[in-house]
Amino acid sequence: MSASSAELTEQEQRRREEREALEAQGIDPYPYAWDVDAHAQEIIDTFDDDKHQPDGDEEPPYVVSIAGRITSMRVMGKSAFFDVQDSTGTIQAYIRKNDLPEDLYDEVFTELLDIGDIVGLKGHVFRTRMGEVTVRAGDDFQLLAKSLKPLPVVKEREDEEGNVEVYNEVTDKEFRYRQRYVDLVVNPEVRDVFRKRSTLIRTMRDFLDDRGYLEVETPVLQPVYGGATARPFTTHHNALDMELFLRIADELYLKRLLVGGFDGVYEISKDFRNEGLSRFHNPEFTMMELYVAYKDYAWMMELTETLLGAIATALHDEPEFEWQGHTISLEPPFERVTFFDAIEEATGFDLYQADRDRVFDVAKNELHLDDIDDDMGLGKLLDEVFGETVEPSLIQPTFVIDYPVELSPLAKKHRDEEGLVERFELIIAGKEVANAFSELNDPQDQRERFEEQAAMRAAGDDEATPIDEDYLRAMEYGMPPAAGLGIGVDRLTMILTGQESIRDVILFPLLRPEQGAAADEENAENDEA
Repeated sequence: MSASSAELTEQEQRRREEREALEAQGIDPYPYAWDVDAHAQEIIDTFDDDKHQPDGDEEPPYVVSIAGRITSMRVMGKSAFFDVQDSTGTIQAYIRKNDLPEDLYDEVFTELLDIGDIVGLKGHVFRTRMGEVTVRAGDDFQLLAKSLKPLPVVKEREDEEGNVEVYNEVTDKEFRYRQRYVDLVVNPEVRDVFRKRSTLIRTMRDFLDDRGYLEVETPVLQPVYGGATARPFTTHHNALDMELFLRIADELYLKRLLVGGFDGVYEISKDFRNEGLSRFHNPEFTMMELYVAYKDYAWMMELTETLLGAIATALHDEPEFEWQGHTISLEPPFERVTFFDAIEEATGFDLYQADRDRVFDVAKNELHLDDIDDDMGLGKLLDEVFGETVEPSLIQPTFVIDYPVELSPLAKKHRDEEGLVERFELIIAGKEVANAFSELNDPQDQRERFEEQAAMRAAGDDEATPIDEDYLRAMEYGMPPAAGLGIGVDRLTMILTGQESIRDVILFPLLRPEQGAAADEENAENDEA
């Protein structure tokens, strides 16, 4: 559906008139293809003055065919310079009136083309007197896509002291997240974040593949959700007339595969949790989950150290990087501290084996934590105390180990300590990045914990884990001892690229409808949960 004239800005109306004028001259504003054999940054990096710009009348040998978006135009009578941006960067182009047939320079190039139009050009590369590598559009030039909406134009201005001032920047976060396609065009550094995210995932996959672990795919639509404590999204399958859930984790299906005989399996996938929006939470997020038979959480700590060190080096050429004024090192080994020792060090209270009433009193009346409810169970209270008093202070990578059993319904009981499980969380920059267990493989113990979770659900805890009878059946066939690991890809990308919001590392984050945009952004900025 086309926008009515009354809804268009003056520029949008003018660009539509330009399109009509192009078509009237027999020019297709949206042709089918263009042969690209070079890119902007490659041309700039490989240009050689001695080789590509010989003296005399000899034709320069460096001929390229490029395509990209016009980001600036400087018309000077019978010639013009313009900048062309492609996926690698921006390069200057040059065209003269006699490069185009008939009157196309005067009637089309200078009158009907705009910043934002996508063009293709072919010609030789030279260096201008000002020292800038430039492509001369002398062999061929074609409009490839007419831009009907004007782009925000980011400009730079240099003062008398040589300082560069940038103005007209696109900084409005709600606009950037909602119109990511514009954000990527006008903010090249945003494209770099997503290239690094791709490198992160590729490094993770190569690391696991090289160790012989099998990448698999498990169901997104599940009849029983599990593997985490979270509210699911629900949907309905019409043909089967049954309620289904979008997965909140991959864990229970991946561990079924250990029962089936695989020694190591992993999945990099989207998970979905029906929770609030914040700078650190998006309802749709990417997880890597790995399960390896015959290993435990101590072994998994060492693997995690090596994996994250490799990822940091792939992104930064070394395991160290800067984050909000801190130099963070992912060089193994990482610090290790137990869950209850960390709480005691931060608060002065020893809560190991304390009952629910004691923990509630400390949280509510001694620590004065805001989000403490009277109906919270022991596990949630301990989690709240840890999240508020310990987690934000752990900047360097730290393994927090040996969690209370109430927080870990899928982890194996600690072999030495009563009431604990063999679990670690990896905290970096004050946020959980990874979670791992020595996996529970006793089906009777697992059933008892599921039943405890079911009782919590009956008491009103809608995040408690439901009983998965098929998973219990699989365990009864015999599941080998194993170690499991989950890494939040989005959050790890945030930390390694220095981004402040999870929305900065998700190309198309979930947003409220546009009429709720202002409230959406305000909530996201205020919510630090």
